[in-house]
Amino acid sequence: MKHSIKKIFKSLNIYLIFISVASLITLLLTVEHGTSIKKIDNLNLQKVLLLNLTQLQKTDIELALIQAKASSSQLIIETQKLSTFYQYNITQKFIINNSNEYARDLKKLNELVGKFNLLANRYYIDCADNNLNKKEDELGLGKLKDSFHYSVQHINSMIFKEFTYNKKIFLIIEKFVFLIFLIIIVATLFYRKKLQQIYADILFLYSVEQGKKNHMIFTEEMDAIALRMKRKTNSTDSPKMTDKVTGLKNFLGLRNSYAERKNLKDSNVKTVTVLEIDSFSKNNKIYPEEFIQLILKKIAFTLSLYEQAVDTIARTDYNQFVLILSRPTKELAFKEIEMIQESIRELKFSIPDKGIVNITLSGGFMVKPPNMHLDEALKVATIALVHAKENGKDRISKEKEI
Repeated sequence: MKHSIKKIFKSLNIYLIFISVASLITLLLTVEHGTSIKKIDNLNLQKVLLLNLTQLQKTDIELALIQAKASSSQLIIETQKLSTFYQYNITQKFIINNSNEYARDLKKLNELVGKFNLLANRYYIDCADNNLNKKEDELGLGKLKDSFHYSVQHINSMIFKEFTYNKKIFLIIEKFVFLIFLIIIVATLFYRKKLQQIYADILFLYSVEQGKKNHMIFTEEMDAIALRMKRKTNSTDSPKMTDKVTGLKNFLGLRNSYAERKNLKDSNVKTVTVLEIDSFSKNNKIYPEEFIQLILKKIAFTLSLYEQAVDTIARTDYNQFVLILSRPTKELAFKEIEMIQESIRELKFSIPDKGIVNITLSGGFMVKPPNMHLDEALKVATIALVHAKENGKDRISKEKEI
């Protein structure tokens, strides 16, 4: 069973998208893990701030009051940050589903911190006003420490829950990463093998070594190319179908090659072009036969440089050549014919006592409909050729110009 390169590369494209999505998810999980660490650091910082508020030195009560207000403000800011951090905890929101619980914990923390700040500010303001006796001072400090213990206890509870959630999330991520890694390893080995087989097909078609002929073609596309190349070789090998001077197909080879190729699946546009060497009959009387054959061989070689596996190029008359090209568009085919004409024009032929000789081509170009017989297409292209010769030579006329 042959495999389709198109399908392989389509599935490979999906696999690459999968890897990109998996990498993005891994990146988001990494960012989220960093956010979780920030939450724990934030809670630990709040404990430190709470502790500092219970241990301010009252020897310089004015300084202590300033420090108390600064620490209280920072506590409020740090508590607000916890709401922002939770927005990035995707796994806790949608996998653990602890949004309501976290909202309750955060609300309670705000209440405890707010109460603690109120007690701390009142205590240090009273100390600054010297309104406290020893008993009242101890009572106020005791209330502050009790509030501190309640707040720290709740913060420790939130930290413990955060560690518990992180452990659950880690177990889920561990399974996810292991599964993704397994899929990537298996898929990479699979596509590596497929690409190696495709490359082996390419090497087989590229190689001219006889030892490669036993290669089993893996893909449909390469099999079709090999079939076309094989058919091309078979037609060329027959002496009856080959022009003896140029090595191109003769008219019989042209017919046979076209018959072989016309049933091949090809969505390209087929064009027929008849090219003729300008003033060749006149030159044939002036130049030696060897020089005339050299011109024909060089032109044939130049034409063969543009030949693809689905094309047919033949020498059908003494100074005429036929090119049946299969290209994606008629514009591309015509452009290639013009390039061939230019290449022939640039050839330089040197002959003793006569100097440099330049050769030009005239041609008739037509797009062959699928239902048109080859002979009819050749007639139309020949009429276009006559139009080109009558209008100055060294030019290519299209069928629509007739």
